[in-house]
Amino acid sequence: MEILEFRFDSTPGARPNHPALCGVVGSGNLEILVQSGELPDCCQVHIKTSARGFGTTWQAVLGDFAASHAAGGTTIAINDMGATPAVVSLRLAQALAEYQGGAQ
Repeated sequence: MEILEFRFDSTPGARPNHPALCGVVGSGNLEILVQSGELPDCCQVHIKTSARGFGTTWQAVLGDFAASHAAGGTTIAINDMGATPAVVSLRLAQALAEYQGGAQ
């Protein structure tokens, strides 16, 4: 198990009082929890992954996500079981949309 942590500048978005959970931890998939964070202009991400050695890939995928979505003010927790970058991007967008009440 590898643990990764990142912080990205991102445009502030809607900040509901309730967290949002998306996905299922399983082979080739992941679970994402989006909740309110402490820094309004940043997206903080904590990852637990079974796939070691992909920190650079995670950083690129998450950086693109933070740059293209209003994810500022969030903390995102990811439990990964080998999801591909495309699945990660899809689940991130779904979780943020749910968190923001479908505003994405």
